[in-house]
Formats: sequence, C-alpha cells, structure tokens
Amino acid sequence: MLTHQPSRLVFITGASSGIGQALAARYYAAGYRLALVARRTSETESWATQRGMDSKRFHVYSADVANVDSIVAAGRSCLEFQGLPDVVIANAGISVGMDTAVRADLDVIGQVFATNNIGMAATFHPFIEPMCARGSGAFVGIGSVAGIRGLPGHGAYCASKAGVIAYCESLRGELRASGVKVVTLCPGYIDTPLTQKNRYSMPFLMQPAAFADRAFAAIADGASYRVIPWQMGLVAKLLRLMPNSLFDRSFAGRPRKRRQSGE
Repeated sequence: MLTHQPSRLVFITGASSGIGQALAARYYAAGYRLALVARRTSETESWATQRGMDSKRFHVYSADVANVDSIVAAGRSCLEFQGLPDVVIANAGISVGMDTAVRADLDVIGQVFATNNIGMAATFHPFIEPMCARGSGAFVGIGSVAGIRGLPGHGAYCASKAGVIAYCESLRGELRASGVKVVTLCPGYIDTPLTQKNRYSMPFLMQPAAFADRAFAAIADGASYRVIPWQMGLVAKLLRLMPNSLFDRSFAGRPRKRRQSGE
C-alpha cells in the first residue's frame, strides 16, 4: 500500500517583496510547500491569498533577521509546524549608502551587517544539524555582483555581500561530506523596490520572475556559485581583472547609493 508523501518544503526569508516573493511564487508553482519569513506578515499572507495559494501549503512566520533570537525562533517554529525544509533560502537583505566620515553611518553599516551577514548565519542555524543528519538539502545564500568589487558610496552593501560570498564558500567546505549543498547566488540588477531607488544606470536589468526561474534551476542543479543574469557574470569577471587604477577612474563621479538620511 502506497502512503502519502508530503510535498517538499522551502524556507525563504525576505518573502514580503522583490526576489523573495518571486522565489516563493516559483517554488509554489513547482509543488513545494512554503515557509515564508517576513516582518510584514499580513502583507505576505494577503499576497499569497490573492494569488490563490492553498492555505494548507504555506505558512508565514514573523521575524526580523537582524535579531538573532527572532529568526532562530522562526526556524524552530518551522521545524515544529511544517517539518524540515528541503531548501533554505537566506534572501532578506538591505542596501543603504554610507559615508564613513559621518558618525551616524557607522550605525548603518552595523545594521547592514546584522541583516545581510549575521542574519544569514542565524537563518541557517536551526537547520544545520537536522539537515546534515538527513544527509540532503540545500542552503542558499543570496549574494550580489556588488560583492565582487567595492563601489564608491556602497561600502556597507558591497562589504556585506562580499562577506556573504566568503561565508557561503566556508560553509560549503564545512558541509561537503554531509550531502547538504550550499549554493551562492549573485544577482545582478533585478527590478525590485531595493533597486528602484538607484540613481544610476542598471545594465541587464532583469524582472524578478525571470530571476526566480534561473535561480530555481541553479538550486535544483546544486550549483555552488551562479551569477544571474549570465551577462553580469562576464561583467563581474572583467571588473575583477581590471587594474585598480583603471577601475578607480572608471567609477569616479558615479552617482552613489542614497544614504539613510536621504542625501
């Protein structure tokens, strides 16, 4: 007699908008159950309901990934109520311009690191031991092409995303023998509320749904590292190879990301 097997489960932070929302829609379409983490839970629940998602296939957890206890508690609640995920995507992130000469911006870089870096590790934490014990699954860190070279005025964001890339590489080595994959995805420019405030040109701008399609495929393939879209991967490699003097001249005078003060 065949027994019913529950559908696979994906755990996604930053699910209230942008890339997180697009990934949630893509995984739902593939038959997954959703564990969605957001600060704006009512908006996320309304979005899922408006899309006609079956309430039995998704649950929204309230958490702030910048608060370690908050996001760890959300992960533990997921384990209790929905079970062990097959895929954990640490997508939540913030991007704010900064000026090191301004004292208040030192607090900004602390906020960015708390969300983008410590929040990622805290997102993965509750699932490390049970996924390794099971011997399967994937941890997905959302990095950025901005983590490949530092851009003027983007010190906090670029440094945090460089940290994401290095952290995921370290975790991948640690889990290599466990059967659990670690996937680093580096988006280029994706048309989300995060990028719509940018004051500079964004080559190869991609729609969130298109990004989600390619991200889903990369995660399913168990890719260790993938830049999406591929064109930005070529740009990133060229930037990495560019001599510092040429790189500095190329980005001199480029509009900077808006700071928290609005300047």
